[in-house]
Amino acid sequence: MKNQTVFPGFEVQESYSSEKDESVDKSAEGLIKGPMKVRVPPIKCQGIKTKLVKFILSSINWNREGRWIEPFLGSGVVAFNLAPKKALLSDTNVHIIKLYKSILSGEITSDSVREYLEMQGRLLFEKGESHYYHIREKFNCEFSSLDFLFLSRAAFNGVMRFNKKGQFNVPFCKKTERFRQAYVTKIANQVEWISQVMEGKDWEFVAADWRSTLSQAREDDFVYADPPYAGRHTDYYSSWTEQDANDLLGELRNLKCGFALSTWKQNKYRCNDYVADLPDDVVLKSFLHFYHVGSSRELRNEIEEALIISKRNAKSGAASNYLK
Repeated sequence: MKNQTVFPGFEVQESYSSEKDESVDKSAEGLIKGPMKVRVPPIKCQGIKTKLVKFILSSINWNREGRWIEPFLGSGVVAFNLAPKKALLSDTNVHIIKLYKSILSGEITSDSVREYLEMQGRLLFEKGESHYYHIREKFNCEFSSLDFLFLSRAAFNGVMRFNKKGQFNVPFCKKTERFRQAYVTKIANQVEWISQVMEGKDWEFVAADWRSTLSQAREDDFVYADPPYAGRHTDYYSSWTEQDANDLLGELRNLKCGFALSTWKQNKYRCNDYVADLPDDVVLKSFLHFYHVGSSRELRNEIEEALIISKRNAKSGAASNYLK
């Protein structure tokens, strides 16, 4: 068996809260190269794993010799913070893939983003919400990546949602002053950061179904799957059912490489039956977390996240080492 490299991390317990996760646990400082600062990519959407990156990466063992594969890329926050040398990143949301491919190729830069958002921000402030709906209508006809970025940052409560015709249909956030200089600079810096992360690396972005992506996984790869949560109405582009969730776990277990699957364990209303009776070849770790992004109040509350990991790749022990 090949030696395992452990991801950046901190003290890991079977269950803990994001309120304690603002920095690396002091008890682990001697075992890592330095604190892991989690950064946020330019795309904002419900279910983003910013507060869970440390928990996820510190729970996994992988030799890093293959590709980091994500069949449900979403915002890409886990992949961008891990920054593997090789990656296969896919999503059925063609607009996310198109944006990141454009940044990877240099077609979209931090300067072009800044110029665009400054201009659209001024028009939004002058014209009000009618300008938001103008951009939304324009995007649904032309599918501009810059318009997509604008909508993802000006939509109600950071929600990303498309109707059955594939049209973005989230209402305005009601903040005409949304794109102040500091906010535009923040987004432009996020674009510059992910551009630097991808530079010189072998990354591929693909608009594809998860089954197609998993079919390309090889023995040295590692798959991180973050699908919409069945029973939580958090999908943002295509539908996701409990049967889909069951099929996904079955396909992951049949892979020759390791995997980790994000889902939810319980909230104040109910428990997730999906994780109640898991097979013996996986390990379940959990993390208490609060979601601030969601279309309704019941989707913006404390939830116990679950990470299902292939047993051979689940990190054991109290702390993780950080190795480049």
